[in-house]
Amino acid sequence: MRVLVTGGAGFIGSHIVAELAARGHEPVVLDALLPAAHAMPPAAPPAGAAAFFHEDVRDGEAVGRALRGVTAVCHQAAMVGLGKDMADTPAYVGCNDLGTAELLAAMAREGVRNLVLAGSMVVYGEGRYDCARHGRVIPGPRAEHDLAAGRFEPPCPHCGADLRPGLVTEDAPADPRSVYAATKLAQEHLASAWARATGGRAVSLRYHNVYGPGMPRDTPYAGVASYFRSALARGLAPRVFEDGGQRRDFVHVTDVAAANVRALEAVADRPGGSFRAYNTGSGTPHTVGDLATALATASGGPVPVVTGEFRLGDVRHVTASSARLRDELGWRPSVEFAAGVAEFARARLRGQEGVTAS
Repeated sequence: MRVLVTGGAGFIGSHIVAELAARGHEPVVLDALLPAAHAMPPAAPPAGAAAFFHEDVRDGEAVGRALRGVTAVCHQAAMVGLGKDMADTPAYVGCNDLGTAELLAAMAREGVRNLVLAGSMVVYGEGRYDCARHGRVIPGPRAEHDLAAGRFEPPCPHCGADLRPGLVTEDAPADPRSVYAATKLAQEHLASAWARATGGRAVSLRYHNVYGPGMPRDTPYAGVASYFRSALARGLAPRVFEDGGQRRDFVHVTDVAAANVRALEAVADRPGGSFRAYNTGSGTPHTVGDLATALATASGGPVPVVTGEFRLGDVRHVTASSARLRDELGWRPSVEFAAGVAEFARARLRGQEGVTAS
């Protein structure tokens, strides 16, 4: 199968390219090599790429050229993270939503009908919560005065009682709480509309917190694992926001790559006009404090510092149930947290001196 991987020179994309090649497929890479993801441009195309297009996914004509002879598309190109401030909004919407629209229009013109999209758990906002009195509830955004006072757990919106966090499933209502989250949800809506209009088949893999070798260095567009790893590489203690009790699902990039290839191999068997979302996580929650401590221990670095700082727009807990992905596509994560973090503690980050795309 010849597969176009947009953003294929990036962190997750390059691992998908390698996994596709290892399974006998023919990956074609299209990547704009934007500075936010590539502080140092790669010296060569990703390992395993059959062809490389240094083009922007927002250029419909360039995308059309890259699509020729392609059977399926794995769409990874996007701006990620919360960014710096609202001034980033046009860039997020342009890269993520306009880029997706141009890709889908080109796919319609070229007759390519199979799509796997890099989705995100951020579409849920806060994760699943249960109140002892009111059952399943959806807490609103946390108030700044509560966060400043160190009250980090969201209360029940009906009675103010403590809540019990759980695993969010794909049927949870969408509640995007940042510009990035809004663009990721819009990408899914665009993919679903494209599938209905063209008879295509689309899958969105809603990534949870992906980490592993080749992760970008600490920029406003990187994840918490990258921030901690970068601090330790400089001999500094990781700075843990809030009280470190935020629950996340940290999933290794090689498991995410395997999920993409499994979805690409399965999507052509789906009925035309279909869209399906899948949580893509390890299924084993850990706290942000757990991650910082594990990385510091594995690298022999300074003990993490819990700062009590916070960012408005951050959610407290969001962890995944990936049962649908396991049951329907037969995917299983293979990298356990302790082993994956120990490897990541020693791996180079993208953007460190001498590092190329990996």
